[in-house]
Amino acid sequence: MSFRKSALISSLVAFSLAVVAAPAAMAALKTGAKAMDFTTQAALAGKPFSFTLNEALKDGPVVLYFYPKAFTSGCTIEANQFAEATPEFNRMGATVIGISADNIETLQKFSVEECRNKFAVAVGSKKVIKAYDANLPIMGGSNRTTYVIAPDGKIMWSYASLNVKGHVPGALAAVKTWTAAMAGQ
Repeated sequence: MSFRKSALISSLVAFSLAVVAAPAAMAALKTGAKAMDFTTQAALAGKPFSFTLNEALKDGPVVLYFYPKAFTSGCTIEANQFAEATPEFNRMGATVIGISADNIETLQKFSVEECRNKFAVAVGSKKVIKAYDANLPIMGGSNRTTYVIAPDGKIMWSYASLNVKGHVPGALAAVKTWTAAMAGQ
């Protein structure tokens, strides 16, 4: 292999790794930041409805998790993990909602097959994805970023990583901390 070809391959590999690693290193909104309210189409158990963040926050904290694409391997694993944890989130008064750039028809199926009818998934517009610092330029959708939003609309916890590990346990820990703080008041 020629030096020129070897250098080109090395450059392409480095660029590819940088592109893949960049979304994982992207900063999410910081703790204490105000979460932007939004209204969008959502689906729960295959049934479409209108979701508004501020309305959901009236019932308690919201676990808002962005994911790249329904029915892909990582997003399926993450949806299954959130489905398993949703009863625990609900016992603590929290609502779980997944959000991606998928269309409502895809989300209706995903809400049944992978979310197991446990939590809603919603259509993320470019504006919402950008406002939550969850843009994934490669696919034109969202990266994997999870937020726990307090009823006052402020970010309590955030985590951005394309790896599915850490999102559900971190969100559970944040909601448990909030629940304990509320019980102590």
